[in-house]
Amino acid sequence: MAENKFGMLFVASDISPDDEIDFNAWYDREHIEERVRMEGVISAARYISVTGRPKYLGLYLAESISVFASPAYSHAFKNQTPWSMKVLPKMLLPTRRIGDVSADVGQGSGGWVAVLPLNAAAPDVEGKCKNVGPLLAEDSAFVRSYLISPNDELSRPLPLEDLATRKMRPLYIIESSNSASNEAALRHAIEALPCSPADAARYQLTWKLSREELK
Repeated sequence: MAENKFGMLFVASDISPDDEIDFNAWYDREHIEERVRMEGVISAARYISVTGRPKYLGLYLAESISVFASPAYSHAFKNQTPWSMKVLPKMLLPTRRIGDVSADVGQGSGGWVAVLPLNAAAPDVEGKCKNVGPLLAEDSAFVRSYLISPNDELSRPLPLEDLATRKMRPLYIIESSNSASNEAALRHAIEALPCSPADAARYQLTWKLSREELK
């Protein structure tokens, strides 16, 4: 399995209004910390939609994709906590992807994040993203951009993901320090990259936990 510098777990979903309070409590009081405490996981961040869907997004950064292939992570995924077993089947329109991070430009985390699914069949998607990143970085509010290339074997589906329409599309992520910059960067990426604009979404950071902050 080829490895780049970082690995990423991407989880997006909607949730019924009736289940939303418990869903957010589970994420904020159990799941984020549980995952960040795993060896090799650097941080986990939660976001809420500004435009597009699903409503909620989680990004989990790891030292490499091999972290998500480790026996410890596999055991945790297959042996969920009671609270997780209650919540996971209620996540609507879920997308769970694990992949290598490439075309990585910039550093840090932005308060606004754009997600642009790309056409996996297009030639040299990674190369195109490598070209776009430095152009986006000319904006003073640009923080970071990168490509997540999903690994089919590791991207095990959540209970309600529609397997009939499931696609391993590369995900281009743009992080910015303000909303207007993020919106403009997404427009530029849509023009430059092979995608369906209707699939794009933008999110605002709600909170983030890094392993250095654990107590």
